[in-house]
Amino acid sequence: MTTHDARADALAAPLDLLLTSAAIGPMRRLMPNASWARMTTGLAARPRTVAGRAVDLAGELGRIAIGHSDRAPSRRDRRFSDPAWTHNPVLRRIVQAYLAAAETAGALTADAHLEWRDRQRMGFVVDNVVEALAPSNNPLVNPVAWKALIDTAGLSSVAGARNLVRDLATAPRVPSMVEPTAFEVGTTVAATSGAVVFRNEILELIQYTPQTPKVRTVPLLIVPPVINKYYVVDLAPGRSMVEYFVAQGQQVFTISWRNPDARHRDWDLDTYGQAILDAMDAVQRICRTDSTHLFATCSGGILASMVLAHLADRGELDRVAGFTLAVSVLDQTHAGFASAALDERVAAAAVASSAAKGYLDGRALAEVFAWLRPTDLIWSYWVNNYLQGRPPAAFDVLFWNADTTRMTAALHRGFVELAMTNALTQPGKATMLGSAVDLGKVGTPSYVIAGIADHICPWQACYRSSQLLGGETRFVLSTAGHIASMVNPPGNPKATYQINETNPPDPDEWLRTATTEQGSWWPDYADWLGRRSGRLKAAPEDLGGGGLDPLEAAPGSYVREA
Repeated sequence: MTTHDARADALAAPLDLLLTSAAIGPMRRLMPNASWARMTTGLAARPRTVAGRAVDLAGELGRIAIGHSDRAPSRRDRRFSDPAWTHNPVLRRIVQAYLAAAETAGALTADAHLEWRDRQRMGFVVDNVVEALAPSNNPLVNPVAWKALIDTAGLSSVAGARNLVRDLATAPRVPSMVEPTAFEVGTTVAATSGAVVFRNEILELIQYTPQTPKVRTVPLLIVPPVINKYYVVDLAPGRSMVEYFVAQGQQVFTISWRNPDARHRDWDLDTYGQAILDAMDAVQRICRTDSTHLFATCSGGILASMVLAHLADRGELDRVAGFTLAVSVLDQTHAGFASAALDERVAAAAVASSAAKGYLDGRALAEVFAWLRPTDLIWSYWVNNYLQGRPPAAFDVLFWNADTTRMTAALHRGFVELAMTNALTQPGKATMLGSAVDLGKVGTPSYVIAGIADHICPWQACYRSSQLLGGETRFVLSTAGHIASMVNPPGNPKATYQINETNPPDPDEWLRTATTEQGSWWPDYADWLGRRSGRLKAAPEDLGGGGLDPLEAAPGSYVREA
């Protein structure tokens, strides 16, 4: 996986954490609370263990001081990749002391024997503090900062100060991950040829131009997240899922959500569920078909699954030929730090905050994304942008992440309530358009994708989500993390994915008996989709149909709204 792909993996998270932290501020997670008290109590109850840790650390620091320690950073730790960190005796000792102290801090968290929720919370706090104190973040000792200063005759400090002032002047007040002009929507990203063929106040529907003489009869409708713009599925050419699916003979459509503001505060789960149905109606009119495939990602997957439950309740589930769920968690049981961080008090404060504004600001979401993986998304850019005075490298996923959206207050409240009660795991606990949601009645064949290296949305949580659906499920475990598991075009020699012909209740049992396939999962999915997409027919000469004519060229207007 490339450095950029590793950073991209941190750019999405389960909704409960995003939608509470973004509303009240991620730094609140670092403030002293009951978890701190329980950790202190747990350590106080084990004085010998704590004393042993202190003695071990003191001994290691002594060995470091006299040069007898062989402690060294991992070769994969990019913070200390400059040779000076290991060749310079002073810098080497600084790094060794830091690594020893960091190891001790992590061990003390485990020594407290906290229950899983407190362990996740305190792990987040300790990791953030440890990473902030890394010597690589200190301009006085970081060799790359001094080298940049010398190489530029001091101009790097001027550029770094200018970058710092710029980033502090505007939300989300974290180091910029990409220059705002690095890509252009409609030209270098979201560039696949197509047209907007339907529009209402909530969404635009984009139909893509066929690239093959014949196309499949049953079309594919992509339901993107409602907390980001849609073009994570249509990134730069060669990395675009839409581009790939069209090249496989699929008729492809995607929803482009409007970027709401305070006027739209009352748009809720039902509003967006109905919008998905409106998009399905349009797709079926244009393609003259009775069914369509739904491909839903992240928060879009939650909405789409609820819509399928509504269709099942109405006896109309045959409108969906296949359901794809990508990196989406429907079952929040122990879903990593996100579930551990959520409680009623925090949830209530988050809902009240968005209600006061009428929306949840997308820039606050971007700040949460960054602090979830501070080494990759904060401190690496601190060094690059400020200590070295360099512009960040251009990368399409990071550009997409910085192109933020808002979420309406009512939708925010609905998602938080779903997470608080884990409602989708309990038949009838949630509703969609008047129907009780029972995912067990969704008998549609499904294809579920997760990333084995996803530290924010664990693959086991995605697997449990797949167990809620009532139909035949193909679960695919990609080699990468949250974003890179989706943006995974063929051609990467290091890419693999795992599959299993059975789906036992225990995800670890699934993994033990899974087989590993080389390459991207995209061709596997294209084959799965093609076998469920009907016969081939001549590709349409024009876009639109059924009384729906093209309104403007893709990517449309809504994606450009700030």
